[in-house]
This record gives sequence, structure tokens and C-alpha cells, in this order.
Amino acid sequence: MRMESHFGDRVMRCFPERPRSLYELLDTAARRHPDRDALVCGDERLCWRELEQLVAELAKGLAQRGVQPGDRVALLLGNRIEFVATLFAVARLGAVSVPISIREQTPGLAYMLNDCGACLIVHDADLGLRLPAAEVVPSIRRRVSVGLCEGSEEFSGLLSAVGANSPANAQAAQSVQEEDVAVIMYTSGTTGNPKGATLTHLGIAHSVMHYQAGMALTEQDTSIAAVPLSHVTGLVALVATLAHCAGKLVIMPTFKAADFLRLAAKERMTHSLMVPAMYNLCLLQTDFDQHDLSCWRVGAYGGAPMPVATIDKLAAQVPSLILMNCYGATETTSPATLMPAGETAGHNDTVGRNLPCADIIVVDDDGREVPFGQLGEIWIKGPMVVKDYWGNPAATRANFTGGFWHSGDIGAIDAQGFVKVVDRKKDMINRGGYKIYTIEVENVLHAHPGVLECAVVAKPCPVLGERVHAFVALREPGVLAEDLKAHCATRLSDYKVPESFTLSETALPRNANGKLVKRALRDQAAALAINL
Repeated sequence: MRMESHFGDRVMRCFPERPRSLYELLDTAARRHPDRDALVCGDERLCWRELEQLVAELAKGLAQRGVQPGDRVALLLGNRIEFVATLFAVARLGAVSVPISIREQTPGLAYMLNDCGACLIVHDADLGLRLPAAEVVPSIRRRVSVGLCEGSEEFSGLLSAVGANSPANAQAAQSVQEEDVAVIMYTSGTTGNPKGATLTHLGIAHSVMHYQAGMALTEQDTSIAAVPLSHVTGLVALVATLAHCAGKLVIMPTFKAADFLRLAAKERMTHSLMVPAMYNLCLLQTDFDQHDLSCWRVGAYGGAPMPVATIDKLAAQVPSLILMNCYGATETTSPATLMPAGETAGHNDTVGRNLPCADIIVVDDDGREVPFGQLGEIWIKGPMVVKDYWGNPAATRANFTGGFWHSGDIGAIDAQGFVKVVDRKKDMINRGGYKIYTIEVENVLHAHPGVLECAVVAKPCPVLGERVHAFVALREPGVLAEDLKAHCATRLSDYKVPESFTLSETALPRNANGKLVKRALRDQAAALAINL
């Protein structure tokens, strides 16, 4: 490693020998291992040479429709080969991908598309009715659907315009600078609108190198993408990292524990990265021990703590499995820490140690580093930390100091360097790895005419960790929980919609200063969970 200066005034440790762009990951894999399996999804199977040719032809089709270097292309796609191909095709053009969760609803889509100024959107056909009207998002010049959708061009048309016999260099790859933005990912905002985190080619390169080194991944490895590819874990830890290693990525359109185990045995899976709830669901399968999982070498997890009981069960059921906790965020382009191999049992209350190019400190409210073992806010710096928030200098100033990103997590670092995360500074719910900021849900509930005031808190759940519970004071009797849930369902991603309610006609509890006492409400929600 060496110290380098990037993004103006940031000085940080970097790997001198590294990929220079997101597209280079694919190009290198195709040159070194052209005939090895790259992607598997259902009955489709592509080797690296075939994937690169598909990407080159797709890039030509996008370029013919006006996509130029620096343009933003939105991806409203589920887990499928077209997601991966479009991601690399956009990168080949030197443009910027904007992956959006297929759970997002029309208002959120409109905000993100307008905020980033996307010129084109590629979407699943069955999501076409959810797209904002053309006059609402004037920057969108083209709509492309995977499958038939009125008002959108078919995805296959991007390829047929090039011709079936086009050469692999159908669209010459555009050179990019390492500090250029490769991907914009929107993160939930604590005060309403989401922020567009700008993932650079430099950051992605360091993240995939961290994963490869930390997990000893090679072209011999096979992973299953069971988490959404539109999230940072799916995109960076799986798509980009497996390309860097030239390993095989098996794509699951939706996660079902029984299907995951069947695929893991069939494809000889060696690696996985999922949220703990997914591992729990696998262990609940009565035929778990009937699947040949002897190749399963690395079981990585993140997004939520792994219960000790789950760790013990996995160790007993799959003796070959090395469990590794990962900790990071969209703003850190995925990992900032990783549990060293073999250390999980002795440090299962931590998220591992900082990765080679990551600097992690714990600070007090005045931004001063605290001693080992003392709690404070976790700050993270390194080449993988995003450049800024797209078009939002105020949010950038508020969340970055001297190159350190303020995580909002409360934790500590022990004398051995293991990082512990004990609480969340921001008011957030973690539903099976999906992060939900309560203010966003509360804002939607407050828009209902029957709601006087409300507070959204986490209700403990043995499978998902936490679920969304809403305490609502009604303006008048007669409003039902079903009414409020339906109101939220058309305005929020489905996992953010409250699953249970406590309705009353009395005011919610407040302290002497008039501030809502959420701690008391969390205790009530916990009691409700216990009494179920």
C-alpha cells in the first residue's frame, strides 16, 4: 500500500496495483478466463467471453440512443442477467448507472430520476405502470423494458440494432478517470428525500480487492446472488467482486431458502454473502442436511448482527464453513471491516477489524477520538468511501470531515482492533438487512387526514431482527390499521410499510421538553412482540 491524495484534500492508503475502472473488471476476466462460467440464471448460462460480447453490443445500442460519457442511466431491474449486462455496458460507455430498488414506488422513482437527471431508464416490463409520467421526469429521453411494455422499447431491440454477428468491439470502451462516478446509489434520508451516494471507479476497485483478499477468492469460486443486485452488497460484493475474481455468479431472482439450498448443491457453491435472516431461514428447512454443501467455504453476512445460536448451528451443520461478518454501508462502497478467518467464535459480538485501506476511528460529540473501548460515533475514511452526495453539497458537508464519513453508528474499538457496533445514532429500523429511517414512514403517515401524530419504532422479530411498528394518535375514531397500511403501501417500498399498529385517541408520550419519548414506545413494542 501507499499513501495517495484523491478528491482534492483526502490523503489515504491505497493499493498501487489495482483495476482502473468498473468495466476493466469484466474486460480482464474475459481475457484471462474467456470460457469459464460467468453468470447463471435459471436456464441461462454465459461464459465471460459471451458476457463481454453481450455487454459490447448492448453498449452500442445504448450509444445509438444517445447515451454519452457522464450520462446517468437508471436501472429498475430485479435480479437477472440484464441487470449485470446493463451495468457493465453503461460503465463501458463511461456513463453512470443508477440502480433503483424494484420495491420503490412512483413518488420515490420520480424524485431519484429527477435528482440525478437520468437520460434513460431500463426497467422490468411488469414495473412499467409504476414509472412516473413523461412530463414528471423530463430528462428521461428513452424507456427500455425487459419484456413487452407499452411506451417502452424492448431490451432486445438494443441488441438487434447492432446485429447478431457484430464483433466483440461493437462499442469501443471509453476511458474514464478513477475519481469519476461509476454508480449513484440512493440512501434513505433521515429528513425526507434520499441522498445519491457517488460510488467511484476508485472505490469499487478497492472494495473488490478487499473482498478478494479477505475471503481468498479466485476463479474457482462460485457465489449465489440472493440479495438484491440493486443494493451495494449485491452490486459490489457479488457482481463486481466475482468479475474481479472471474468466479461464477448464480443469480436468484427472489430468495427462497429451499431454492437456495438446491442451487448451492447443484452449482457447488463456495461463497455466500447474505443477511443473517437468510441463513436462519435456510436452517429452518427440514431437509437442510440432505443437500451436499461440502464446497461451501465462506459464509459472509452483514446488514444485521448474526445471532450466536445461528453461528453455532451453521458451524455444526456445515463444518467447512468459515463465517465472516462484514460491516459497511453504501457510503463505504460496501465493506469497511471484515472478520478475519477463524475469529468469529471468539469475537462474535464484533464486526471484525478494519480492512487494509480503511481508517476507522470512534469520536465523541465534539469530533475527538475516544480511547479504546469507549463508545462514540464511528467515522470511516479510505479510497472506498464515496466522493460525495450527488448535487447535495450541504449533505456532503454535514456528513464528511477531513475525508472521514460519519456513519451514524455508535460503537467502540477494542485494543485488538475489533470494531463493535452497539447502537444507532440515527433513528433507524433494520428489517432483515433493509434499512428503514422512521422519519420517512412517519412523514407518510402524517399525510393521512385521520392521523394526529405518530411515531414509528422497531418491534423485535426472531427471524428478521426487527419489523416496523407504528404508534398513531387519531384525530377521530373510525380509522383502521388497514386504512393506514393501504395509505402507506402506495407511497413507500413494501418493506417500509408498518406491519402492525397501536391506535389510540390520546396523545403520544412526551417528556418535559415536549420531545416524543421513543424509548418508552420501543419498550411497548417489545412487550407486544413478547406477548404474541
